[in-house]
Amino acid sequence: MVGSLNGSSMDLIQNAEPLPEEIDPKAMPLDLNGESDGGRGGGGKSRQIVLGRNVHTSCFEISEPEDDDEVTGEREAYMAGVLARYRKSLLERTKHHLGYPYNLDFDYGALGQLQHFSINNLGDPFIESNYGVHSRQFEVGVLDWFARLWELERNEYWGYITNCGTEGNLHGILVGREVFPDGILYASKESHYSVFKAARMYRMDCVKVGTLMSGEIDCADFGSKLLLNKEKPAIINVNIGTTVKGAVDDLDMVIETLEKNGFKDRFYIHCDGALFGLMMPFVKRAPKVSFKKPIGSVSVSGHKFVGCPMPCGVQITRLKHINTLSSNVEYLASRDATIMGSRNGHAPLFLWNRCNAQ
Repeated sequence: MVGSLNGSSMDLIQNAEPLPEEIDPKAMPLDLNGESDGGRGGGGKSRQIVLGRNVHTSCFEISEPEDDDEVTGEREAYMAGVLARYRKSLLERTKHHLGYPYNLDFDYGALGQLQHFSINNLGDPFIESNYGVHSRQFEVGVLDWFARLWELERNEYWGYITNCGTEGNLHGILVGREVFPDGILYASKESHYSVFKAARMYRMDCVKVGTLMSGEIDCADFGSKLLLNKEKPAIINVNIGTTVKGAVDDLDMVIETLEKNGFKDRFYIHCDGALFGLMMPFVKRAPKVSFKKPIGSVSVSGHKFVGCPMPCGVQITRLKHINTLSSNVEYLASRDATIMGSRNGHAPLFLWNRCNAQ
């Protein structure tokens, strides 16, 4: 809607209650139509805040214009005010951003010109679809860089840029299950919750393994639990930095434990490197994650150490494992082996920019 502000609209804006400097999760949202009931829900009943629903007490509701609404600019002014206050809140909160391992030292002003396009990398990043507005050339450039980092030849890897680290875990564990359909998933109790989410989603048997004081996997406990299920293959999640303690599982010891207990050719290892997967390769004498070792996949987050402004990640696996997942998609004139269908085409641009600049 396009309009200009008249005198009455300006009076309304000046007299309107402003948004708080800080977004208060206990405060009710502004009501554009002036129908707020003072913090009570429909029928005058007190709103109950329950786990997982408390955002509704601070949401900015959408009020659709009536057919007979006049074009006064009032609605645009309201929305502009909401966004301005929200930006101020973001600036303040970012100053005191502690507890999350995000790299906030970035400036992507040069990429602003590309935000006007609907860039969608649907399907396989290596096979162009019939949707022409994509950034596959940047995505594959990023994937090639990560494959080199983890020592996997270009003609031996497959991967894609995910929406987050969780999607990387979901994909890596899914590949493991496709390689070993009757395999049991093993993960330390310090593993990210998305690993256990994957087990529920794929209806996999999952065994939690104990940890050492440091938070890394206890390979003695791992070995004893392998022996209890010796008839079934093992799918293992190896942590390259746990969520709370930052523990790095001993990949070499995990492999040794598998081979010592008779799983020499019956295991698949997924490495969850969301936290430290991009840091370890550049730290002297740090344990090495490499596809020269018998691992199946590695995933990392792009919005942590790298510093992308939107959640994203990278998942790399061996090309030989992907054929079981990949399928033809007729309307795309392409193939797909990803978890999601449509994928953010802007994330590869930010990752490509960052990897080139650092």
